[in-house]
Amino acid sequence: MTQKITLSIPDLLHERLKEWRSSFNFSKMFQDALIDAIQKKEDFQKRFSHDFEMSDIINRLKHEKLVWEKKFHKLGKAEGMRWAKSAHYEDLMYVLNFEGTYELTSDSRMADYFEQTYESAQLSKYSKTESVQHEQMYIEGWFKGVFEFWDQIREKL
Repeated sequence: MTQKITLSIPDLLHERLKEWRSSFNFSKMFQDALIDAIQKKEDFQKRFSHDFEMSDIINRLKHEKLVWEKKFHKLGKAEGMRWAKSAHYEDLMYVLNFEGTYELTSDSRMADYFEQTYESAQLSKYSKTESVQHEQMYIEGWFKGVFEFWDQIREKL
């Protein structure tokens, strides 16, 4: 059994088609092109699904991302704690009351410190990668370290 379908083509192509209509079997040409296109899609899907288990790949990448983010968070937390332990009271209060967490890295009072810290944590090599959240994870960890230090000592001051 065969099915009829309707195709739309631009006017200019239709004018050219009228000129050659008797020279071609358009149904056969369309069928052959369609079979070829479908076969390519099916081959790609078979190759993709047999060579790779997509859910396994996604799970692996999620795990790697989590490990990677934790690495920068942990580095930031350790550095934040280290900084807080050696900070002057005035600087500690400045950071604890600073609004705009991520702006602290470019704040005139802290910019030099963060530039040096980024170098030692090797964050600067990722600065061109916009989709990566390494800096965000580092800063969140840094603030966590500072606030944990403060929580431990504030009642004693």
